[in-house]
Amino acid sequence: MTLGALATVWFVHLLAAASPGPAILMAARTGVTQGFVTGMWLSVGIGVGALFWAVAALFGMATLFHLAPSLLWGFKIAGGLFLCWIALQMWRHATDPFEMPAGGVTPRSPWSAFRLGVLTQLSNPKPAVFFGAVFVNTIPAGTSLPWIGLILLLVMVNELACTLAVARAFSLDGPRRAYQRFKTTIDRSFGGILALLGIKIAAT
Repeated sequence: MTLGALATVWFVHLLAAASPGPAILMAARTGVTQGFVTGMWLSVGIGVGALFWAVAALFGMATLFHLAPSLLWGFKIAGGLFLCWIALQMWRHATDPFEMPAGGVTPRSPWSAFRLGVLTQLSNPKPAVFFGAVFVNTIPAGTSLPWIGLILLLVMVNELACTLAVARAFSLDGPRRAYQRFKTTIDRSFGGILALLGIKIAAT
């Protein structure tokens, strides 16, 4: 393993982590509706979910998906249904009144936000295929545990950096006032996009 290969893994994954998807969308909505602290715990959960797929890829899950397509199909269907369920809740509650959390109190507990982050990340099995494709071309056989640990650390840092930045940006007063004003339209838009992402994950 070389520093050049490590930099390649970091940069390619950073681009993937920053691209719009269920994790980024959930970070944005959590930041605007429940504040940065809750968004932070969601981000940690998203990072842990990414670590799961990275470790799974290191242990050959991408190859397993290739050898047993029905397993990947099952993961995709389950994940797509989960995202569609979240989207349905957004749509159903879009007309509910929104009140700014006061005194640092957030509607969702740290554990609940963390769990939602993990489940959101695990709902999309494609990262396992992504990591498998990247790792097979950059990590040579016999790479030592310290290098593996450093790669996993970079995966976590990338996920946290991207989702925390989004949660922070959307937790500021300006975006939150705009959300309060246009809550129904925004929630139904978020729900529609999340549903489309769920359908895309399940169908492709």
